[in-house]
Amino acid sequence: MFSSLEFYLVERLPKTLSAKKNSSNMAIDWFGYAYAATVAAGGIMGYAKAGSIPSLGAGLAFGALLGYGAHMNSQDPPRPLLQLGTSLLLAGVMGARWNRSGKLMPAGVVCMLSVAALVKNLVQYNRYLPVPTKGA
Repeated sequence: MFSSLEFYLVERLPKTLSAKKNSSNMAIDWFGYAYAATVAAGGIMGYAKAGSIPSLGAGLAFGALLGYGAHMNSQDPPRPLLQLGTSLLLAGVMGARWNRSGKLMPAGVVCMLSVAALVKNLVQYNRYLPVPTKGA
């Protein structure tokens, strides 16, 4: 007969360890985390250089959303919709600013990073995106 400690060590511990091992098969979205940090840092730099509180707020808010989106992409199964939506919105807003101002920094850089994040997420996570179907 097993004591409770022996039962735990023989029966339960290997299952617990194997469950933890299998749950980390998904790769970490390093590009997503770097993208989020870049956007947040851009908001901080905009505040530091020009004293722009809207830039600080938008940079930190979008950076937080993108960081959480990168976290969701790092799960098993990944859920890319938050990062895709945020990247799409940021690409549109910053693309319009880049078009109006003609300045590459910061609007053009953030627009290009956002488009790169969109393409990367669509290619890498396309099988996890919800697809509307007819009927059912």
